[in-house]
Amino acid sequence: MHNKPINIILIISDTFRYDCLEGTFTVRNKCVKVPNLKSLAGQSAYFTRAYIASFPTVPNRHDILVGRYTFTYYGWAPLPKNEVVLPEILRKERGYTNMMIADTPHILKDGFNYDRGFDGWIWIRGQENDRYRTDPIEVKLPCSPEKLRNVDTTIQHLRNNALRQFEEDWIPAKTATEAIRWLERNYKRAFFLYVDFFDPHEPWDPPKWYVEMYDPGYQGEEVIYPVYGPCDYLSKDELEHCRAMYAGEVTLVDHWIGKILEKVDELGLYENTAIIFTSDHGFYLGEHGLIGKSIIMGKYHGSAPLYEEIVHIPLVIRLPDCMGGGKHIKVDELAQPPDITATILDLAGIDYKKYGIQGESLLPYIKGEKKGLREMAISSPPLIHGVSGGLRPTITTKEWALILASAETPALEKVEYTMMVDGVPRILRPFGKIDTELYNLINDSKEEHNVIDEHLDVARRLHKEFIAFLRKLGTNEQYIKPFLNCKRLGSIHLKV
Repeated sequence: MHNKPINIILIISDTFRYDCLEGTFTVRNKCVKVPNLKSLAGQSAYFTRAYIASFPTVPNRHDILVGRYTFTYYGWAPLPKNEVVLPEILRKERGYTNMMIADTPHILKDGFNYDRGFDGWIWIRGQENDRYRTDPIEVKLPCSPEKLRNVDTTIQHLRNNALRQFEEDWIPAKTATEAIRWLERNYKRAFFLYVDFFDPHEPWDPPKWYVEMYDPGYQGEEVIYPVYGPCDYLSKDELEHCRAMYAGEVTLVDHWIGKILEKVDELGLYENTAIIFTSDHGFYLGEHGLIGKSIIMGKYHGSAPLYEEIVHIPLVIRLPDCMGGGKHIKVDELAQPPDITATILDLAGIDYKKYGIQGESLLPYIKGEKKGLREMAISSPPLIHGVSGGLRPTITTKEWALILASAETPALEKVEYTMMVDGVPRILRPFGKIDTELYNLINDSKEEHNVIDEHLDVARRLHKEFIAFLRKLGTNEQYIKPFLNCKRLGSIHLKV
């Protein structure tokens, strides 16, 4: 246990694709600019193979606050009142002051209570469908309404943000400014500061110069809140401009994270402060013929396959200087969000195992003391609704990605609702061909060639390991049952 508690800053940027930090996400042949996060990564443990567990936004935050694979038993819903959360453990065990500063609306609005356990919390209002402002009454849409996922949400977001004049008025700037002010007032105490940016989640509306950085001179419609699904309703230029607007928001968030890091430096906090940066998932921007992260058609919601663009996430951990931080280390372990929880508690000198944390501390892997964190990473939407929306978990190893489709045929007359991905209730309904897919990530990193027929043995082995993993976590057999028989793979019988 450390004599003086280590301060911890956790920064989550929603929908931040891993390839933005890798330097391979491009718009019109220009790489997205993230100078501040690249600088942070250059002083940190950079996890090249970090993957989501529970998908999307709300289940991901649940994983991190309780350190569990919550997709095995829970959904997009308020934080359960009976679960012990990370800030409660930090306060009880080591006397931490815990602060949440967030503009991600879905974890705070409608009684979701993800602020529970924090000593203080600030919600920066106005993102997406946050019921914040009722004026101006007249709002001009930036594109044809049929191209928008939800016209009312787009109007609400534009209304919420109609009074912006300067960059400081944009929500990421307000969120970062609140974090900076809090640090100035509280830097002398042992603290856990959790900063949650909703951007670069859509609607994409950064200051215009951030978009012009990537797509200058564009004259067409701006589809700031696109319909999720096949992207063939967009022209080539419209789709590329979506990438530009997304990249603009990525660079905007990077700029304001840089301001937080400047303040950390000014206050002399690097000596005794760990900084963690990550995301909850990525986003399709034309890859696999898709835009979005699921398929939404009016009142219906279907799951899309979770390819690398969604499940592979950035994860950067800068250790305090007093623990040898400040050096760039690449770590290729398959890290997942419950590991972040375990790592935070380990940094605080707390035995995380006694709290039922299902992840493992990443500190020994950063220090080179251990290797082989796990053989596979499991990424999935909540299992509690069954496979009625075409749900397919993704199982990722260092070589393979298996997208697992149940052979069960959903009963269309049985209506199952979901609140994913934005708190709006929709009926789960499968779209398109629902099939099991296998990709060799070493030879085919873009997952363009399904090789399941050539490697059925690999797929069947991963299928068995997935079922064993669910059972090890104590998953209800009712949620496991649809996956005992999967397309292309047949049935497996594992002893309970």
